[in-house]
Amino acid sequence: MNIHIDLDIELAKKKMSLTELSQRTGVSMTNLSLLKTGKVKAIRFSTLEAICQALQCQPGDLLRYQEPSSTDNNR
Repeated sequence: MNIHIDLDIELAKKKMSLTELSQRTGVSMTNLSLLKTGKVKAIRFSTLEAICQALQCQPGDLLRYQEPSSTDNNR
């Protein structure tokens, strides 16, 4: 997938732990951990909104598109 989630970067910028983010958003630690490691295929807008509100950031601070490399196209 070419969409990357930079949750770990935003957490570091805000000096916030995953546990604190979970408490502030009501999103489970399991779901946040999956987001942080990029092991998700989708995210609900309500979850994205809660994370953005807690981290005081924009969705574009969390989501990034990366062009596929030429080796990815050969699969």
